[in-house]
Amino acid sequence: MVFLVACTMHIMIDLLPKLEKRAAGADSGDSGCQCAHHPGGEAQGWGKQRARSAAEADWPNKHTLRILQDFSNEPSSNLTSHSLEKITAAAGDRAESFRRMRQSGDKAEDHKLLIGDASGGRTVPAHAVSRLTALFDHPLYKVDLPSLTNDDTLFNLNTDIRFYPRATGNQGWHNEEGNEEEEEFSPTGEVMAESYPNWLRFHIGINRYEMYSRHSVVLEALLKDLTTQRITSVAMKSGGTQLKLIMTFQNYGQALFKPMKQTREQETPPDFFYFSDFERHNAEIAAFHLDRILDFRRVPPVAGRLVNMTREIRDVTRDKKLWRTFFISPANNVCFYGECSYYCSTEHALCGKPDQIEGSLAAFLPDLNLAKRKTWRNPWRRSYHKRKKAEWEVDPDYCDEVKQTPPYDRGTRLLDVMDMTIFDFLMGNMDRHHYETFEKFGNDTFIIHLDNGRGFGKHSHDELSILVPLSQCCRVKKSTYLRLQLLAKEEYKLSLLMEESLLRDRLSPILIQRHLQALDRRLRLVLQVLAGCVEKEGYVNVVEEDVDGDTATHRSPGHR
Repeated sequence: MVFLVACTMHIMIDLLPKLEKRAAGADSGDSGCQCAHHPGGEAQGWGKQRARSAAEADWPNKHTLRILQDFSNEPSSNLTSHSLEKITAAAGDRAESFRRMRQSGDKAEDHKLLIGDASGGRTVPAHAVSRLTALFDHPLYKVDLPSLTNDDTLFNLNTDIRFYPRATGNQGWHNEEGNEEEEEFSPTGEVMAESYPNWLRFHIGINRYEMYSRHSVVLEALLKDLTTQRITSVAMKSGGTQLKLIMTFQNYGQALFKPMKQTREQETPPDFFYFSDFERHNAEIAAFHLDRILDFRRVPPVAGRLVNMTREIRDVTRDKKLWRTFFISPANNVCFYGECSYYCSTEHALCGKPDQIEGSLAAFLPDLNLAKRKTWRNPWRRSYHKRKKAEWEVDPDYCDEVKQTPPYDRGTRLLDVMDMTIFDFLMGNMDRHHYETFEKFGNDTFIIHLDNGRGFGKHSHDELSILVPLSQCCRVKKSTYLRLQLLAKEEYKLSLLMEESLLRDRLSPILIQRHLQALDRRLRLVLQVLAGCVEKEGYVNVVEEDVDGDTATHRSPGHR
């Protein structure tokens, strides 16, 4: 019975998009053939099929169409990095997660309707008491930002944004007489911004203090786009140790795809060095949700997606190096391996079932030509050597030296590094060698939490060395300290909040229970370190005031 149900679900998942395409074609008068893909049969004649698909595509053969002129530079200039896992017969895990969600609500109303999430993820009971809703209604999650000036926003809508309406896919923007030369449109106010594609609205919303607002409508819409927008182009991302793909969507948005390489149950082998560990796609997804629950909001939006390797990668890529690495495995599955420093070989090929593979899609940040980012070396960077140790590992007073070094000698940069340290420890991420900030905002802005794929590798081990910056410096923002204490309470338990939040993703369950339980354990360890600091140095010397009642207090650049 389980086998039959699994087969039926697979057939439905594979056929539904085709039926929708056929229906759309019929409505538009297009009666072309919508043929099913058979991986085994497609092993032959790939060259002809690829040439035919390129000729019949809805977009030009070469990347000469610059509909979004400001945002259409080489994809490799977008340096966002994000990470990989296999869709197992996870019906049992999903059912278990769903049951736990139901038990957290009012059991007397078990027959109420279900509410679907906007991003297309799992449904949660309408009657259930949402812990996330209660968390975001807490006063600590309602601290207002200062009034934003043009210097505080990444883009000035009236002067920085030049937009071409075709990218929205909104036919109402197209000129009615079909004269494409008159389709360029320069918006003059925020009202028209509502018609922009969601990825562009996300870019416009970035400011000095946050990547996105707490209750952003655009965020949920963008997460949905990442999982539903048609993929029109795929290329390998240059650089990096492991394979990543740049995917371009029908609305000209772009995202970084990290394919699944490990199942959710697999832990990092104990003999692996941190710099040779696999990057996990589910870690990228979970990191985005954790960052949001901690109210940092410094990770670009990430969503999980099940990708058809034949239709959505092989048939649409113009990257010959990538295309040539596709092959059919002995099990008749479609596989590819691409090119990268590690794990890009036939022995480490990524294979579908038969051509379906899951991965994470992280929304791109604005192009570097429009919004430059500065890369900083993490003061607590590891040696990335099998035998050598970094200075901070042997010098217990290392933080005193850091405090006297710009930009850590003023402003909130050191405190932001402490936030990043706590974030990484909760995930178990040891791979934080650099970080980035938006250059426009100088030193008075947040740290962007990029590239989290090496988190959530070990649930059975807590890497205390990640917490060394916190134990050496004994400094933390009051807002962070209060939220950590809140998340340690039973009614706002971090593991339960993460479980509820991750249920919204289409690839749910994202983390197994042991990883969720590790979050609570590590949170207690963070609070223990801070309690020791307070006992040793006093509360006022450890906890930095950044909240005052319901409003945020932002330090002047010279504050120390």
